[in-house]
Formats: sequence, C-alpha cells, structure tokens
Amino acid sequence: MATLTELDHRHLWHPFTQQRDWMRNKPLIIERAEGNYLIDVQGNRYLDAVSSLWTNVHGHRVPEIDQAIRDQLDKVAHSTLLGLSHPPAILLATRLVELAPDGLQRVFFSDNGSTSTEVALKMAFQYQQQIGQTKRTQFASLRDAYHGDTIGAVSVGSIDLFHQVYRPLLFEGLALPAPVQSGGEEEAACLERALTLLEAQADTLACLIVEPLVQGAAGMKMHSPYFLKTLLERARALGVLVAVDEVATGFGRTGTLFAVEQADFTPDFMCMAKGIAGGYLPLAATLTTEKVYEAFLAEPEAYKQFFHGHTFTGNPLACAAAMASLDLFDRNNSLAHASDIADEFTQGLHQVAALDSVRAVRQTGLMIGIDLAGPDGAPPAPGAYAGHAVAMAARPLGAILRPLGNTVVINPPLSFTLDQVDALIDITTRAIKQV
Repeated sequence: MATLTELDHRHLWHPFTQQRDWMRNKPLIIERAEGNYLIDVQGNRYLDAVSSLWTNVHGHRVPEIDQAIRDQLDKVAHSTLLGLSHPPAILLATRLVELAPDGLQRVFFSDNGSTSTEVALKMAFQYQQQIGQTKRTQFASLRDAYHGDTIGAVSVGSIDLFHQVYRPLLFEGLALPAPVQSGGEEEAACLERALTLLEAQADTLACLIVEPLVQGAAGMKMHSPYFLKTLLERARALGVLVAVDEVATGFGRTGTLFAVEQADFTPDFMCMAKGIAGGYLPLAATLTTEKVYEAFLAEPEAYKQFFHGHTFTGNPLACAAAMASLDLFDRNNSLAHASDIADEFTQGLHQVAALDSVRAVRQTGLMIGIDLAGPDGAPPAPGAYAGHAVAMAARPLGAILRPLGNTVVINPPLSFTLDQVDALIDITTRAIKQV
C-alpha cells in the first residue's frame, strides 16, 4: 500500500481531481471486484453505488461476459474497421439496430461517450452542408448540458465549472432552459422559453442534442417525457436534426433500455457508451438513420465520406463483451429487476429526504440525486465541499458514492439486490448525518 501510494502520487494525474488535495490523502486503491462490490488492496469491500462511473450493468466478474472476452481473445484482440470488418462489430451493429427506436439503421463505432457525441455533431454538420443547408452551422443543447470533454462536446456543454476555462477554444451554441425537477410549473416555464428560443434561431441550427430525461453531470437534473417529446418534435418540425445523448441514460438506467423510448420518438442520432459493454471495456456507438447515411454517398472523387475515425473503433473484445451483456438483459430479465430495485430505492429515499441536511431528492429509475442543505436550509457554501465530505464519510461505512458539487449521486448496477439497496440507503443516511 505504501509503495503504491508513493508511485501514484509521483506519477498519476487523476481526472477531474485537484492533485494538490489528492496528494494530501491516502488514495483508495481498488485491486479487485466481486458482484456489486469493489475490493481495495487491503481487502475492504465497498458497494459500487455509482457503477464505476455509471458503466457497470450486471456487476463485476460476470462469468458470461468474462467468457465472451476469453473466447474472442482466442481469435483476435483487435483489427481495424478502416478498410476491414470483423464479425463482432457486424453482429453488434445488427443487434443495436434491432434494439434501438425504429428508423435508426446505421451504426458508427467509437470508444467513449465524448467521441460518440462528437461523431453525432460532425455528422449533423456535414449532413446539413451536403444537402445544401449551408446556413445551419450552430448547435442547441440544454442549459447545464454535459456531452463529454472533447472540444465539440464541450462546445455544446454549459456547466461553467467544467467548461468555462475552455470558452476561447469553442464554437458558440444555443443553451435552452431546462428544469431541475420533472413536472410542475418550473418545467412548463422552461419548456415555453426553450421553444421560443428554438424557433427564433431555428434557421441557423444544424442539430439539437439532449440528454434524455436526466442531465447526469448537472447534478441529476430531470425532465419529463412530455418535456422531451415536445422539444424534440418542435426541433424536427423546424428542420433541425435531433441527437439524444444516451451515454449515461442508456441500458436500463431510467426504467427502459433507452430513455428516449419513454418519449416515443426516433431521433436522427442516438449516442451510447458507458453501459454498452456492460462496464467492461471502452466502446461507444452513434446510431443514425438511412436518410442521414445516404447524404454521405457519392463517387470517391466527390470526397463526401465521413472523415472521422478512431484506432480502436469497434474493438472486437469490446464488441464481444457488449453482445454478452445484451444477452444477459434477456436472460436475467434485467429491466424488470431494475424496476424492482428502483421501487425499493423510492421507499428508502423517504428517510433520506426527511433529513434536515437534505434539500431535495430526485429519482428517475436508478439515477438518483440528493441535494444537500446547510444549517439554514440553503445550499452549502461552495468551499464546504459537502458532497465530497459525504462521499468520503460513506467509504468507511462500505460504499462508493460520487459527489457533484452539493449533490450526492447514486447510480448502481442493475444487478443490485434489495438487501444491497437497503444497506446503501442506511450508509448514505449515516454519512449525511455524520457530515
């Protein structure tokens, strides 16, 4: 432990982490995992309450996924999709089309959530240019959007804490109002204003990109299927392409396989990553329609192909893991089980919401945000790092939580048991009381 800590502090640069603060503390070093638990180098066990950053679906060390990767490893670990193809990518693309909303027919693979949204943005822009809509050069998204960390994805994001420093590098976008909680007067007012802004600038917009139902990195801000459907339908009526970013919300997190299903809407682009490979390997996909695809078809000398690609696009090992994960959804009846544990969370969260130091609790499926309050009921001061303090307090109690400012996030694997839900509610309650 001492050697690993010294080497970590000497060489590693951790994401979204103030390294000066990191160097003051002993790191939690995960050595292995088992089911829904992570286990550190000293043998301590922790409920993986954030699915290893919202990726894990069926738990860790799942025999079926492990075996699928081993079987593929006996064939080939990697082969490019640039100029070649391979069975895992072909079969996974076919499976994703079968599962996606009707009309999404083409699959472009990449390797993480940022790249999946970047692909959608570039496709949308090039599509509009190639069909003669040359004035459509801008993008719209929801306020407090987060679509990744590459430059295009950051440009359509609007969380100042993450994005403000990069503003000189970015293209301008249209940020539409979004509610904190689904339903009610706030959502209605946000929708009315969003539609007005959308209509005013529609002629210049290439695409609207939205995190459907839950804006995760914004602190689990939520909107209703009605808000989503109304906004997306209006955008399409105005000639604006529509992309849904299902990176965080896809694969059962919101109660359906994909959140956009609840709005009964087929987008022009659907971006997915995180849970696509069951939380095992880096993989992402951007699905689109035949209409978009056909705008890129021409003789080679026209140079209308999509000039974009990644070295590990459609990696065979990751595709094999994804196929095994999708098989488990049917075999384990994962969506029904996720509904059961979501109901258990709903019941348990009543005791969390009743705490004096909790301002609000929001939940859509297994995506949960707990807003903390200071002594006067207002949000804690930024320098209090209340969410971080609660997450740290939960660790000795046996759970990994993830803070987003003054919001504590819970987003467990679909494989959690009812007993594990109850244990996590107890740990979260005790951690908040302690802080």
